Amino acid sequence: MDLLKVFALLPIVTIWLGARALPNAPDAYTPKGEICPTTRPSVRNGSSISTNETAWLERRRNVTVDAMIEFLGRLDLGSLNASLYIEENAANASALPNIGIAASGGGYRALMNGAGGLQAFDSRTVNSSLPGHLGGILQSATYLSGLSGGSWLVGSIYINNFTDVTSLRDSGTVWLFQDSIFVGPKDSTTFAVRTSDYYSQMQDAVAGKTDAGYNTSITDYWGRALAYQLLNATQGGVDYTWSSIALSPNFQSGGMPMPIVVADGRAPGQIIIPANTTVFEFNPWELGTFNPPLQAMVPLEFLGSNFSTGTLPTGQQCVRGFDNAGFVMGTSSSLFNQAFLQVNNTQAPQIVKNSVSQILSSLGAANLDIAVYEPNPFYLYNNQSEYANSSVLTLVDGGEDLQNIPLEPLLQPQRKVDIILALDSSADTSTRWPNGTAMVATYQRSLSSLGQQSGLAFPPVPDQNTFINLGLNNRPTFFGCNSSNASGSVPLVVYIPNAPYSYQSNVSTFDLQYNTTERDAIIENGYDVATLGNATADSKWPTCLGCAILSRSLERTNTAVPESCRACFQQYCWNGTTNSTDPGPYYPTYKLSQLHGSTSGARRSILFTSRLELEVVEAAVCYALICSLLW
Repeated sequence: MDLLKVFALLPIVTIWLGARALPNAPDAYTPKGEICPTTRPSVRNGSSISTNETAWLERRRNVTVDAMIEFLGRLDLGSLNASLYIEENAANASALPNIGIAASGGGYRALMNGAGGLQAFDSRTVNSSLPGHLGGILQSATYLSGLSGGSWLVGSIYINNFTDVTSLRDSGTVWLFQDSIFVGPKDSTTFAVRTSDYYSQMQDAVAGKTDAGYNTSITDYWGRALAYQLLNATQGGVDYTWSSIALSPNFQSGGMPMPIVVADGRAPGQIIIPANTTVFEFNPWELGTFNPPLQAMVPLEFLGSNFSTGTLPTGQQCVRGFDNAGFVMGTSSSLFNQAFLQVNNTQAPQIVKNSVSQILSSLGAANLDIAVYEPNPFYLYNNQSEYANSSVLTLVDGGEDLQNIPLEPLLQPQRKVDIILALDSSADTSTRWPNGTAMVATYQRSLSSLGQQSGLAFPPVPDQNTFINLGLNNRPTFFGCNSSNASGSVPLVVYIPNAPYSYQSNVSTFDLQYNTTERDAIIENGYDVATLGNATADSKWPTCLGCAILSRSLERTNTAVPESCRACFQQYCWNGTTNSTDPGPYYPTYKLSQLHGSTSGARRSILFTSRLELEVVEAAVCYALICSLLW
């Protein structure tokens, strides 16, 4: 009996320590060739979504109906009975709201702030169905995308069987951020390991991949280290794969949104990632891009196989295990590879230091932040693409093109997403708060020739100074309220930026250690960011968010917009006004009562004269912190 049939017999549960994604790699971290399935895998044209996704969507869209009825039924929408509206249109899922959620990058800050947002949207969270709360939106969503720190959040949730945020936070086995990633999970109640053994295990895993003939990079070490913090499994789930998410019975039945992780392509010879770089996505079935000219997708399960011109030659084995879950999360956040340059200042065994030094010397200074995918699955697939002309595919942190919110996968026309809840934990200002840079980058990309060829449609947004001057970066704002003003099928984007509701959550992207008080306070602040302090800041917020979720659906069904929603749109929609004057230093004030321990965040709010200066100083502090922790 194969693994899929075995797991199909298990109860579908979503509690801590339930059945998870599968440890189905054939040889732990080392990719290994096996006999191919009857239908040999091949690269397909990426101008459309896969048949797997199409079939899954039919199941997922139907599953979301009850969740929408429950969530929207709690809201007072005046003349519109939202529950009845969903019930009356339930037979036609395409008429119903199609919701996407995007969690931005930003290191542990993004993971924790985004976690608070997802905790607020999750009906499994205690009290999330009370007045002023937003539980049920996650159960109503079709897609959930993550990038860099947001990919850690998405990966931790899904590889741990779509476990809720509260359970992950309180597990005692993962999210132990008081244990620096450079010392290992010393405080884990189940998987505690000595620092020396921690490094030895990482070394053994990466060495196995290298000895099998696969090119490795610092991302292999980085991904292994991340997995120890994020995955509830021995040795950080060394044999768990990203593609095994697709084998989960709960996912197959449409019981959870579809997870997507984003990385940027780094073409041969590139050092600076341009705004028009190719954006790659990892979903449960495939790795690839919708962007021309490459516009190609490969079966994720068979990464590492020797595809050439899009096919796997007869006689070639099908490699499995390359898509290690930690490696995928590491790829999306490979900017943090730079931290591993400090390995020589740690307690790592000499064999690990030697291996990392060898990698560094072979790659050169310009290639420290890459994840290596060799053989390149798209080699010679499309001679018009620069990514098809090298036997090696190199991917980097998904935010290096400034699109730090993973919006692009949710803008694909075939996915027909109506509304995107964009959780922005970026550190754009000198005091590390968002200023809309990611939104601007995606809007500008949608206007470019590449964006138009990719079919990207994104609502207009103002410049970053306007975001600050009008307070659009300090509260939720709706963009694209009037779809008639935009060309193409434009989603309504609810921009939800990080702000100090109850805690100074603007911690450094390069802070790699947090005690449990800090961790829990940032997560709680993220909950407040999403709910406006359980509607304390605005009692109408849940209703207004419900109106936004229903907006495109009401248009499709020619249903009159209730007056309560019109008032909400008047309040939360950007009206096109701009103010591009220099706003000066940005210091937002608390919106709610300050949580205990929040002076920790305040001490990090140091003003620097430029973003470059900020990053240089933060990196120096990060390295000093690592050394102080380990000596």
